[in-house]
Amino acid sequence: MRRFIITGAPGSGKTAIIRQLELDGFSVVEEAATDVIAAAQARGAAEPWTAPSFIDDVANLQKQRQIRASSERGDTQFHDRCVVCTAALAVYLNYPVSGFLMKELERIKNERIYERRVFFIRNLGFITPTEARRVSFEETLRFETIHEETYRRFGFELFQVERGDLLERVSAIKAAIR
Repeated sequence: MRRFIITGAPGSGKTAIIRQLELDGFSVVEEAATDVIAAAQARGAAEPWTAPSFIDDVANLQKQRQIRASSERGDTQFHDRCVVCTAALAVYLNYPVSGFLMKELERIKNERIYERRVFFIRNLGFITPTEARRVSFEETLRFETIHEETYRRFGFELFQVERGDLLERVSAIKAAIR
């Protein structure tokens, strides 16, 4: 199975693209950080990203979802982010790369889990804050740069998906995987 990563800055439209790819019949794997944040907030943590275990909690959920999705049928699967994004998030938040995160980065590299071509969704020119996304547009641009640098450092090739409407962006991705 070919597993492609969809990534980019917060608010760039990744989730809408993943939803459309799913509607078009592709297997998709959900993003983990938003779910880790939502679950922690439901337990009363106002800012879960400040918890020492946050990065490992995200990486662990990503690993579980990736492994579970490995049994799905089909020839192409899209992942809304992956552990490389979590490494970028650690850099952004000034957190150290934990032993667990390093092992997971090594695992995906050694097992060649993902295609080397990553779909990097460019920002939309604005950000819409949510409970899980409390950043300014300027902060998303900084995170976007860290993301790009992190993926390149781990040897991935970035396929830029530029601003545009949803169907144009999805069409660009589909054309690139043919």
